[in-house]
Amino acid sequence: MLDVGGLVSGYGRIGVLHGADLTVGEGSCVGILGHNGMGKTTLLRTIMGLLPARAGRITLDGTEIQRLPTHARARLGLGYVPQGRLIFPALSVLDNLRFAILAKGTAEAAILEEILDGFPELKRLLERPGGALSGGEQQLLSLARALCGRPRLLLLDEPTEGIQPSIVEAMVERIHGLRRRGLSVLLVEQNLDFIQALSDRILLIQRGRITREMPPAALADPALVQEFVGTHA
Repeated sequence: MLDVGGLVSGYGRIGVLHGADLTVGEGSCVGILGHNGMGKTTLLRTIMGLLPARAGRITLDGTEIQRLPTHARARLGLGYVPQGRLIFPALSVLDNLRFAILAKGTAEAAILEEILDGFPELKRLLERPGGALSGGEQQLLSLARALCGRPRLLLLDEPTEGIQPSIVEAMVERIHGLRRRGLSVLLVEQNLDFIQALSDRILLIQRGRITREMPPAALADPALVQEFVGTHA
């Protein structure tokens, strides 16, 4: 589904990605681990089109998309849940969802019903401002908002950051359910239990390059985790 080759990107004169390569198959979940500053968020932002690719290719279902604007990539099936959630705090939960549906350009009622069936926690919060939600509720809203575009590949950047364990467990179940319906996922995460529970395979990123692939079971090795990730298993 997704094929990234030789991807180079960065901020101004500062290079961050130096030839990243990866693939994500249909219906699979690929996790990305690495120390802070190694290019994880830059990779997702470049795939989504929020940062320009200076070199390399990004192919989605055989179509090169590295020159397309962000909205065109979204219409082709990319969804993005950024680090920090970035919901509209002054808008109600309902209007946050409506905004995403409007951007998709499809019928509101059908998508809204589908999303709220999948996220029943949001039904009682529809009139509440996004900024008044708890961190966990905001993360669920951010995920639901991304799904309003009916993506086929979802990019997730640190979705468990600052989230209580009960919400994390609910997110694991929710994402597994979405994958059973065919959604593919590219996941950047530092929570080892979360990334292990969801990923079919895990890629390690160092200094802007994917340097190693390993099965989720390898996260049981504390020495490997400390060397390549900098956290304790």
